[in-house]
Amino acid sequence: MLLAIDCGNTNTVFSVWDGERFLCTLRTSTEHQRTADQYFVWFTTLLRHHGIEPDINAVIISSTVPRLVFNLRVFSDRYFGCRPMVVGKPDCRLPVDVRVDAGTNVGPDRLVNTVAGHDRHGGDLIVVDFGTATTFDVVDHDGAYIGGVIAPGVNLSLEALHREAAALPHIDVTRPERVIGTNTVDCMQSGVFWGYVGLVDGICARIKAERGRAMTVIATGGLAPLFQQGTDMFDMFEDDLTMHGLTVIHSYNKEG
Repeated sequence: MLLAIDCGNTNTVFSVWDGERFLCTLRTSTEHQRTADQYFVWFTTLLRHHGIEPDINAVIISSTVPRLVFNLRVFSDRYFGCRPMVVGKPDCRLPVDVRVDAGTNVGPDRLVNTVAGHDRHGGDLIVVDFGTATTFDVVDHDGAYIGGVIAPGVNLSLEALHREAAALPHIDVTRPERVIGTNTVDCMQSGVFWGYVGLVDGICARIKAERGRAMTVIATGGLAPLFQQGTDMFDMFEDDLTMHGLTVIHSYNKEG
């Protein structure tokens, strides 16, 4: 079995792949101090809750938090006896080209989403990922990553709004019934929800205009289903896009 790990700034996701399907997907908060032993106890406890014995013989990691990779490497080596593949390292090859400015480091999560999108849908894609940051990744006709856009994430914006404006409360992200709010919470929810709908629609429209061709728009990330309610810009939503990309990259390296 393959263990695919996607380590983001906010959450870390573990998915077990048996070669044909994901047996389970587990999510935990990203914590810098978590040790390999703590990962193992948490992981195996939840696996057994799902009725799965941890028969892992391969691990692949995508991490936007470099300092966490060491403990995940130890976790893989100590408990599964294998050296993990790490996206972004020289020994982990990608099945697509990366065509950006020389010296630019592209986040591994963005490369993984590019691989997954191209594997499932071909080229000419915009992948919108609602994570800690809201990212827009542009995939060329041949599957190459050719750049994109990074905007503040929804929850990051809400936290900054609350922190810098003392009178404004914490709120949940939800679609308001009306655009015009009649109280503080409604006003904030409208601003966040419809503001991000406008951001997504506007950036996707400008990317399409700049490319001068039809493009498929894929939404992924935790808040993507919520924002699907406010726009017809998305052609599809895929909650397992990143994990699928990790399985494709692992298979490509094994076959090579």
